[in-house]
Amino acid sequence: MKKPLVSYLGAGLMVLASLPALADDASVPVTAGPAAPTVSSPASDTVVAKPGFWQHGWVNIADTWRSDQYELYVPVETWHNRAFYDKEKIDRFNERPWGLGIGRYRYDADGDWHAVYAMAFLDSHRDVEPFGGYAFQTLWRPISNLRLGAGFAVGVTARSDSGYVPIPAVLPLVSVEYRKLALQATYIPGGHNNGNVLFAWLRWQL
Repeated sequence: MKKPLVSYLGAGLMVLASLPALADDASVPVTAGPAAPTVSSPASDTVVAKPGFWQHGWVNIADTWRSDQYELYVPVETWHNRAFYDKEKIDRFNERPWGLGIGRYRYDADGDWHAVYAMAFLDSHRDVEPFGGYAFQTLWRPISNLRLGAGFAVGVTARSDSGYVPIPAVLPLVSVEYRKLALQATYIPGGHNNGNVLFAWLRWQL
């Protein structure tokens, strides 16, 4: 029996809730701004190490999880690249990924977008597919209220044709945004008759 979308969203959020605990272990010292120079002996000098790549990533996830800003995701399109698929498969596949998602988001000091999210939708075989994780985009603002974004999404999904075994994924992410509404999309690479799918959804910031 297929589980309802709500159960997958709840499971995804429970997984995401454990991320801040990991980030707390990766906290980095925060130093004050420039101060007047002081004279000290070489033995008393200390060097504060810069946070590593993974440490910086966990801190970003934790800061985003603590945000009180929410957004909704509504999947709208699953387009299979016709250059890589046989027509008989295209005729059988579903390209209307009905579903729903929710996330927490924030903008950092540089104006870039971060989010932790959980989403569930109908895959190409009309079975429920959950996806949850962390996303980041650098934003450009060519005119007021219009934003163009490019970045990545990292997370875990599971599919019926793989026995719902958790599958990690790192995917490109682009968007066109106006005020609180955005159209976001990713492209899943693959080979002949697999992958090579453009997946798009609407994002509404509450």
